[in-house]
Amino acid sequence: MTGQPPDDRGERALREPSEVMPPAFWAFHKLYHQAYFEYARVQLGDRAAADRLVDATFVFLAVIWQRATAQEDLEAFAWTLLKERVAGELEVRGRTAAALETLAFERAVRAACEPIMDNFRQEFRAQVSELEDGLGLYQAMAHLPERQFDVMVLQYALGFTTKSIALVMGVCQATVRSTRRAAKRRLAADLELAIGEDVDDEE
Repeated sequence: MTGQPPDDRGERALREPSEVMPPAFWAFHKLYHQAYFEYARVQLGDRAAADRLVDATFVFLAVIWQRATAQEDLEAFAWTLLKERVAGELEVRGRTAAALETLAFERAVRAACEPIMDNFRQEFRAQVSELEDGLGLYQAMAHLPERQFDVMVLQYALGFTTKSIALVMGVCQATVRSTRRAAKRRLAADLELAIGEDVDDEE
């Protein structure tokens, strides 16, 4: 994963008000804090803001931990909570709801496009010239469905493995693979690239 880890202020902020959180909460915090921080950092383009937002998310999870663990899928619940807070922060920064589709994920799209471009250069060697300016890929990425977009950003912008993406998003690895295949097919179709049957053989 890219970037340096945030400092330990968030963990202190959690421990100071309450030393009685169950071990399961701290295990969850340890497992997902870095991933949440990296995602928020890419989205916001601001390490300090990402650090504060993720810390606040975990504080909120601590407060509602009993209700959170009663959810059918804790990982999916927490991931949705994080994303809602990221979107809210972007709106506070002047991103209107109407502009959210194109502006909210601008930095994440830009961060993901170059590694996706490299991947597509390998898969579409005969058509590589059509990818060189990157503009078409950028626009196509910005219009991917939400889950496809998240998988592509987590993998290509942040370097997560299929297993890690599945854990963070609260889905199975097969869902990550099928979502990644669907995203690549959609991107290729938008870019008018001929794509083979086996569009995703990544582990």
